[in-house]
Amino acid sequence: MNFAAQFLYSKVLKNRTPRECSREEEDYDPFWQSYAEQLFTKRDNRKVKKQDAPARCELHCYKEGPIRNGHVGQRPPSINPERLKDFGEEEYLNGDVKTWEMKIVSRNEELLRDALDPVAQPNSRPSRPTCNKLIRFEDISAAAFKIQSGVQKTPCMYSRLSKQYGMEIYLKKEFLQYTGSVKERGVLYLLTSLQQEQQRKGVIVASDSNFSMAVAFHASELRIPVFVIMSTSTSPVRVKMCREYGALVISYGTTAKDSQMHAKRLAQENGYLYLEEEDSAMYLSGLGTMGLEIYEQVPKLNAVIFPAGGHCGLLAGSAAALKHLNPHIAVIGVESESFPVLQQSLKTGNPIEDQPCSNHQFYGDMNGPCFGTNSLQLTGKLVDKVVTVREEDVLISMLRLLEYERATVDAEGAIGLAALVAGKLPELKNKRVAITVCSGNLELPLMRQCIDRALILDNRVCKFSLLLSDCPGDISKLLEILTREEVRVLDIKQEHAFVTSDLFSIEVTCIIETRDKIHTAQLRNALLERYPTMTWTER
Repeated sequence: MNFAAQFLYSKVLKNRTPRECSREEEDYDPFWQSYAEQLFTKRDNRKVKKQDAPARCELHCYKEGPIRNGHVGQRPPSINPERLKDFGEEEYLNGDVKTWEMKIVSRNEELLRDALDPVAQPNSRPSRPTCNKLIRFEDISAAAFKIQSGVQKTPCMYSRLSKQYGMEIYLKKEFLQYTGSVKERGVLYLLTSLQQEQQRKGVIVASDSNFSMAVAFHASELRIPVFVIMSTSTSPVRVKMCREYGALVISYGTTAKDSQMHAKRLAQENGYLYLEEEDSAMYLSGLGTMGLEIYEQVPKLNAVIFPAGGHCGLLAGSAAALKHLNPHIAVIGVESESFPVLQQSLKTGNPIEDQPCSNHQFYGDMNGPCFGTNSLQLTGKLVDKVVTVREEDVLISMLRLLEYERATVDAEGAIGLAALVAGKLPELKNKRVAITVCSGNLELPLMRQCIDRALILDNRVCKFSLLLSDCPGDISKLLEILTREEVRVLDIKQEHAFVTSDLFSIEVTCIIETRDKIHTAQLRNALLERYPTMTWTER
């Protein structure tokens, strides 16, 4: 037996159990000796060729060229992990033992975004990765896998509002995301899909929307330099929040258009990537992951209600996921009747860009043009119905969510429920319905105005005026009636100088709060019975 055969035989013995080794002499099997001799005899013819080979070879090089981010000229055959032991071989060359190793190097998913980088053209403007195409279910599934550790899987819970509206209502509480908006899903997938070189240079946005807040937060988390250009008229609260998320905020210009032009100029001069909320495949796929979660969380679902408006990416992306999983689920969009951008765009077949709106502060991200043909095509193909609601319905919806769900949401978050408040979807009676509550970025001054106005619209804060004689007993009798009817007096005042009827008469104006519409009607009848000349201020 030559030395190489003895070496291989010794390796075999090392793998034997102690009991087998104790019987090594008496159980000696000549098969291993002959097998080793034959093995190394066959390899004698290859020794010359392997003399020039490197001492260590990894599967990083092929004759077609080096692997670039997991791509090779020809895909190597798949290797069963159980047979990895067959890829180790030892040779006896010139009295030394050389070890030849082959490693299975898996493709790194993070590096795939750099694959096949295009040759940079001089003076070219940085752009987002591939986009203008309709998304598929596979795109949404890939987005869900990639962003699962970066966004919250928000609950979709049964609501106490179900009994009030005669259906099973489940609320998808996307306002519980870190920045209070569903936009985080699309933004995170968009940022993680950028090339590494662009991530190193940074990104820039120009708005005070939920999209900018999400970009500021997730870019900072991914250690991507992020710049936000805001107009000087932006709310100080928004500026503060954006800075706390980690962005460098620059105030420029008096209008949003001025800040956008400045941001584009900075992007061109410094190599930043200018981001805006568009219907790219990456962004829509990220938003569509919410549809996957709703389908998983609510079994036997009949319908899902989404906010629509100009920025209908959430509606389009989630509809693509839901209709693939169950074509029988009704997907419904809701927008304001003050600017029905989506309805008009669907009628004309083209995005409408110049839709005026005078209530930007209230509607926020919903106030804007229809931002792309991809979203419009998906909406026209997959969405079953688009309805419009009044501002009053949205305000009452915000009040209902605050009272029943302890959820402080803005107009975009409440507009889905507003369709039920307005009675626009009677076909959903006794059905199982999911409503997306997708935004909760409501500033405190605006929230107070919205709640006060909603209480008046709901006939729970009322105002009336009546004439009384100028003596203490009459006002006390009025207060006795209000006490008996169990109402809460919010404000009461007397007017002497501008009363034109009697010199000794006063006009008393009261603002009171009731439990509901029925309670308000009872109070009104009681007052009219005692004071026929009472004036009731209608809402």
